[in-house]
Amino acid sequence: MTNNDVLRSLRYTLNAPNHGIIAIFALTNITVTKEQVMAWLEADESESFALISDELLAGFLNGVIIQRRGAKDGVIPKPETKLNYNIIMRKLKIAFDLKDDDILALLDGAEFRLSKHELSAFFRRPDHKHYRACQEQVLRYFLRGLQQKIRPAVS
Repeated sequence: MTNNDVLRSLRYTLNAPNHGIIAIFALTNITVTKEQVMAWLEADESESFALISDELLAGFLNGVIIQRRGAKDGVIPKPETKLNYNIIMRKLKIAFDLKDDDILALLDGAEFRLSKHELSAFFRRPDHKHYRACQEQVLRYFLRGLQQKIRPAVS
């Protein structure tokens, strides 16, 4: 799962148009253009496709946190230069104010089973003996479950 996949998924979940994406970046004092956003959202095979960097995606995720929860003590966090799935899940957990039970329910709704112990291992410090790296499949199901909760399908 690429950073672009995460951005596309969150864009759909948040129902954010291009100018909405730009506004979320602006919350963290990151300036992006409409052309950049369009290139990040293009299909991977497209000639105008461009990869979004870890630092820019981290800035976007920080912007989602600020948009949904407000800035902590008015301080805008500095984006990480290197992202992994654990960090992405942690940022989304904060942004959507999710508890472990909420995340397990989202995963269950996306038809993916995970124990509470397995989930808590994702949110531990990397040097902790019970830390576990989040796999792409878990993040994919998490994003799917989040999408189903925030933007349920119209029947």
